This record gives sequence, C-alpha cells and structure tokens, in this order.
Amino acid sequence: MRFRRLSAIAVSAVAALTLAACGGGGESSSGGGAEPAAASDFPEGSTMARLAQQGSITIGTKFDQPGFGLQGLDGKPAGFDVEIAKYVASKLGISEDNIEWVETPSQVREEVIEQGRVDMVVATYTINDERKQRVTFAGPYYEAGQALMVRSDDTTVTGPDSLRAAGTRVCSVAGSTPSQEILNYVDESQLTLFDVYSKCADALRTNQVDAVTTDNVILLGFVADSDGAFKLAGDTFTKEPYGIGIKKGDVAFCEFINQALQEAQSSGAYAEAWESTAGQIAEVTTPSLPELEPCA
Repeated sequence: MRFRRLSAIAVSAVAALTLAACGGGGESSSGGGAEPAAASDFPEGSTMARLAQQGSITIGTKFDQPGFGLQGLDGKPAGFDVEIAKYVASKLGISEDNIEWVETPSQVREEVIEQGRVDMVVATYTINDERKQRVTFAGPYYEAGQALMVRSDDTTVTGPDSLRAAGTRVCSVAGSTPSQEILNYVDESQLTLFDVYSKCADALRTNQVDAVTTDNVILLGFVADSDGAFKLAGDTFTKEPYGIGIKKGDVAFCEFINQALQEAQSSGAYAEAWESTAGQIAEVTTPSLPELEPCA
C-alpha cells in the first residue's frame, strides 16, 4: 500500500490500537465479498469509470485519530473512516493494496479535493452548509457529537457553559467544526489551535491547556489510550454528521458512494467495520447508517 503526507509536520506519536480489520496483509473486513467492477460497468466519462480503469484511488484521511484514522506502527492508517473508504473502493474493483492514503488534516480537506490531489476525503468530515459551497458530500455515514476531554482529576469543567467563567484553556484543530463551535463558549484568547488533535492531547497531558474539544468518539479514543490520564466532561453539545467529500458537482459519484454505503449497511459490512475499529474503544452501541442526504 502506498502512502504520502501533505504536511511536513510529523504527527505526534499515539500508541497504536489493535484494530483487527485494519491490519496489513489480510483481507479487509469491510471490503470482503465485493463484486468485481470494470470501467465498462460505469457511464463513460464518469469518475467511477476513470478510477475503475486505472485500478487505483487516492483517498484523504487523518492519521492521528484513534478508532477512525490512526497511523499505526506499521505506517498504515487504521479505523472506521479507513474501513468505510476501503469498502467504497472495493465497489470500484480497487483492492486496498491499490489505495494511496494521503494524510489530510482538517484545514486542508477542501483544498485537496478542489486541487484534485485526492479522489475523495473520508476524515471525520462534518457536513455543513459552508463546506457544501466548495465540495459535494456523500453520506452521512456516521453522526457524532462535540464533547470535551480533560485531565482525570479536573472537577472544574462540567460542560461547555463552564469554560468561559473558569478561564479554561481549550485546544482544538484549525479548520475544524469544533474549533468554530467552541467560540460560542470561550473567548478567542482561551483557544489554542494545532494542525492535529494528537498535539492537543500532548498539550493537555503537559498542562499547557485544560481541555480538548472535538467529536466524542474521537476523544474516547484518546481517553482509552491515556492510561487513565484523561476523561470526558459533560455531554455532547452538537450533532456532527460525517460525510465523504468529493469534487463539487460530481452528483453521479456521490450517488454511487451512497449506494455503496447502503450496501455496506444491508450486508453487515458497516457494522463489522465499526465493531472492529471504533467499536473497540468507543462507549457507544454499534450505529446504523444515518439517513442519506440527496446528492447535489
């Protein structure tokens, strides 16, 4: 499998999680049983025909988010986003060995799609109206909610409404939906932004910040990996539908991806992908595929 990075900044080390479906060499759980596809199976000139013809695909994902997109010690990304992406690729007749994974932090997701540097982005990518101006979304394939992570001995932070008065120093990632939403609860001077969430976790561990905010299932991965150092504080306070970002206006490719997601749900591959990745660390039940939005 081939890999390249968009950022020269090394991702801070996060201990690798054992995610059975994402190991190297074996058959992907989410792609198993896929029917072979050829360029002739798709409309001439479509993105699907082009990708099937070349037999490879470039996919943007994150490398620092346990359970969804985490680069392991073997150099390969693993997680629920990765398994969903591999399933879609399999419906094009593309094996995981012919996927090029590109590290795609939050702040560059629209850019890499617009520039054609990736064919799609599957990277805890919340669908919202602002982003729809620049990209088309398939999905959603999962709905998360924003939350707060603090040190285990912290009793001050009880939810977002407690942050401003306490002067809580909060960390998030530039270009992310959580970094914008949290400004409803803190002053800008309280907010520190990095390019990846692992740097926020490091800053929390070393007392440089007091809380980290992003989606609950991502934070649960860091909690599970913290040896008891971190916990979640309060409940979720937003809804974050994750979509697959593609080139703006490519309705046919969007509809193809949505069909693949529905097939993953009906075949059991969706549940299997969750249970072998995020489901091993997240304290939530196995989800079902959310209602898909119309492609536009």
